[in-house]
This record gives sequence, C-alpha cells and structure tokens, in this order.
Amino acid sequence: MRILIVDDEALARARLRSLTEEMAGIDVAGEAANGKQALFAASELAPDVILLDIRMPVMDGLEAAQHLATLKNPPAVIFTTAYGDHALAAFEAHAMDYLLKPIRKERLRQALDKAGKLNRAQLHAVTRNENGNTHARTHISSHSAGKIQLVAVADILYFQADNKYVTVRHTGGEVLIEASLKSLEEEFARHFTRIHRNALVANAHLIGMTKNKDGHYEVMLRGSDDRLEVSRSHLPLVKKRLKV
Repeated sequence: MRILIVDDEALARARLRSLTEEMAGIDVAGEAANGKQALFAASELAPDVILLDIRMPVMDGLEAAQHLATLKNPPAVIFTTAYGDHALAAFEAHAMDYLLKPIRKERLRQALDKAGKLNRAQLHAVTRNENGNTHARTHISSHSAGKIQLVAVADILYFQADNKYVTVRHTGGEVLIEASLKSLEEEFARHFTRIHRNALVANAHLIGMTKNKDGHYEVMLRGSDDRLEVSRSHLPLVKKRLKV
C-alpha cells in the first residue's frame, strides 16, 4: 500500500512516517506540507491512501479532498486533526475515517486496513458548514493529459456553460471543467453573479455594462475584452451589483 503523508508540521509528518515504517506492506510514496502540494503529489505519485491533515495553510485538507475526489483514480483519504472542535461526528456518520492527534500506531493500522475510496456524497456531507453550505474552495481544479491544473478563484473572470462542460476564464487563460453552473453558483454565491442562464461573472472583475449593436446589454470585465450578454431576467440583479 502506497501512502502520501500530508501535514504542515514537519514533526507530525516524521511521526507518521516512523509509525508506518514499522508496518508491513506500507510504503511511504512521499510527503506534502499543504493541500496544494498534496494535489500535485497525488497526481504524480498515485498513492493508494493519503493521510491528510485538516488545518493547513495555502489549502486546507477539506478543500484538498474535494479536488482529490475529481481525480480519475482518487486515493482513499484518512483525515488527521489535532482539534476536537471539528465536526468529527460528521466523519463518523458518513463512514469517513479520521485520526485524532496524537495518533497511535494501533489506530493508524486500523484506519489503513479499512481505508476506502472517497465518494462525492460522503465528501459533500462532511464539507458542509454550519449553515448547510459546502466548504467553498479557494481554487478550481482541471485535468488534462493526466495532470492537474489549479486556478485561484480570485483570478477567475467568469464561468460559462457549454453542453456538459464549463469554461473557466481566468487572468492567465482558460480551462474546461465538468461541473454545473448551479453548483458553482451555490458554492461561490458571495463572489459571483449570474448574468445569464449560461454564465456567472466575478463581482471583483465586473466594472460595467454596455449595449451591443442589437441593443442587448453586455457586461464589461476588468482585464478582459470579452463581452458577455446579460439576459433580461438577470438585468436587475446586475444593475444592483453595479449600483446603476
């Protein structure tokens, strides 16, 4: 069994490595210090199991797990945490394993023996916050040629749906993802505005509106020459967002 150890504390990683080295059939494929590093390492190393700390800088374990679940062959995930105030009951209720620090060798062996693949229903239940909303990601992940690409949500100009794919237009180009605009709208409701049945635009990049030659309104976005049409039904909300 190949495992990836993910924790922002070097001592915690060293302890887990020491514990697993005493176990037959366990091979530590690598280590990572945050969720972002974990994604690239998982894509490159294809571990069977990831020991994933929850609270980390750059990208926390809950968000990393959301991205890991989109991999073609996602690894099993065992969450680790030093904090009893996390909703550990949610992990138990949805059959996802976790280890409470300090981690004991017997408990680690037990978790590894029963490690199961992460599924979307379990993950959705565990990552909901106290308001019932899904833990909003700081990045969007896209997959191409077996590689994972991360785009910071702060850099996204808009999402535009086209059949089963959504184009994510960002300051450095664009990527395609498999998602629904509805789910993206729910997840990023604070930062994006629906302007059409097929498009969400970033509030931070929305700078104005103009009329095209056909008399239809289009939004103007900071840092882009793209013009996206505003539907009649969404026009009042866009005007409110622009305070016009």
